[in-house]
Amino acid sequence: MLNIVLFGPPGAGKGTVAKKVVEEKKLVHLSTGDILREEIERGSALGKEAGQLIAQGQLVPDEVVVAMVREFVKRKIPCSGFIFDGFPRTTEQAKELDAIMAAQGAAITMMIALEVSEDEIIRRMLSRAEIEGRPDDTIDVIRKRIATYHEKIKVTSDYYKAQNKYYTVDSSLTPENTLRQILSIVKGEG
Repeated sequence: MLNIVLFGPPGAGKGTVAKKVVEEKKLVHLSTGDILREEIERGSALGKEAGQLIAQGQLVPDEVVVAMVREFVKRKIPCSGFIFDGFPRTTEQAKELDAIMAAQGAAITMMIALEVSEDEIIRRMLSRAEIEGRPDDTIDVIRKRIATYHEKIKVTSDYYKAQNKYYTVDSSLTPENTLRQILSIVKGEG
């Protein structure tokens, strides 16, 4: 079972490249961002709470996200594997994900970190805001999300480095180029 954690700052292209990897490797795509947006659109209590936090550029509490991921994984097993997009975001979430996967007789195979410059992230996210009309993609929120990534989220990479499961990919070029790099890493591990 191939289980990939796709990691990177907002706007690095995680969602775009995750869909391509899913098609190529027949994995189940878990995007916490998509799950949260679904809850917001439904107007659920979780969605309302998450919507307020996201609009302020803050993270949704671990216990809420972990519970959603646990249920999602249980519903999708058996499968050929997962690509986790936007999860885990903290070391504690990474440990919880290991426990979730172990309970299903599986493990995380690798973490692939997408790397891109801050200027390119801002350009991409402002463009996305125009195209998709996403209210959470304002310049102030974008800068806060990037700062949050660098302050809190990026340390999670140390967790996977310690397990020799950490790889980096330059995602500043095209999604096709990023996909080629990822597939090369996956092939080397398989």
